[in-house]
Amino acid sequence: MQRICFAVLATLLVTNSRVCGQQAATVPDGTVLTQEPYRLPHKTIDAWFSEVKRADSTFGPERQARARKAFGPGFDRLRGAGVRVTKIGYASGGYRVVGYLLTPRTERGKRYPALIYNRGGNRDFGQLGLRNLIELSDLAARGYIVVASQYRGNDGGEGREEFGGADVEDVLNLLPVLDARSDVDTSRIGMYGWSRGGMMTYLALARTDRIRAAVIGAGVSDHFDTIRHRPDMESGVFAELIPDYLATKDSALRARSAVYWADRLHKRTPILMLHGTGDWRVDASQALRMATRLYETRHPFRLVLFEGGDHGLTEYWGDVDSLILQWLDTYVRDRKPWPSLDPHGR
Repeated sequence: MQRICFAVLATLLVTNSRVCGQQAATVPDGTVLTQEPYRLPHKTIDAWFSEVKRADSTFGPERQARARKAFGPGFDRLRGAGVRVTKIGYASGGYRVVGYLLTPRTERGKRYPALIYNRGGNRDFGQLGLRNLIELSDLAARGYIVVASQYRGNDGGEGREEFGGADVEDVLNLLPVLDARSDVDTSRIGMYGWSRGGMMTYLALARTDRIRAAVIGAGVSDHFDTIRHRPDMESGVFAELIPDYLATKDSALRARSAVYWADRLHKRTPILMLHGTGDWRVDASQALRMATRLYETRHPFRLVLFEGGDHGLTEYWGDVDSLILQWLDTYVRDRKPWPSLDPHGR
């Protein structure tokens, strides 16, 4: 009987997957196909920290104290009813792609600003999880409706990610996800990406003018520099994920490196760039060169370098959060105009 039950369950799961795949292939991109409430994987923050400690022996009392201060309120918010988190499956390029939607306590009839968040990493490394959702819940609690993608092929989604290829559609197709919601003010949409997510943000900004402002943290803008500093990225990521990489290496890397086509970014979208000078994953020189290109093309931007900051700017959590919130509130929520870039003053 038990084997029969397992067989029936397996059949139902496979059938459901096929149905979702068929739906994704026949409905418009951005259609939400599935949704389910997110459930916290740990009952308490101490249980979460215990799991982190088992995986990382350096997660000692000092780091735990900093993490508790940074993530404690957000953990309680997710555990309570302050922010609603929903795991969604949506159509993108004929695939069912997995993402997350975070909504604040909304008032009936009110429309809220929205934010598209682009995760870093690749495959299951850097996948959206508890820490990301806690951080994003801070923005949701502030009155933003936040949506984020795992990119195709990840977290049970269909297809295969291309590290800045066709999977950029998975970012752009979050726009119709937001368009379909009556509680979103679609004239106030921002975008926020970290690391690889910064690359995805640049790629998206070259293809849409609907983003009122963007934030890019530790963003990748020159993959030729990436493979000089980290040759393991070429063999372990680019060659495995970018289609026909060996045959198209130069064009593939250039197409994913915004420093070579900064003039294509829509100039109505001001960009806040954040980077640490102690970042070994993405060298801070990339941010400097990208800022130079933005300056040359008269694109509105602000660059903030954090002395000795690591890839996640973990030494500067408070400062980083304040800068991000101020930027989004000013240019997305409040829709304030960008100051004149023409020479002026005394």
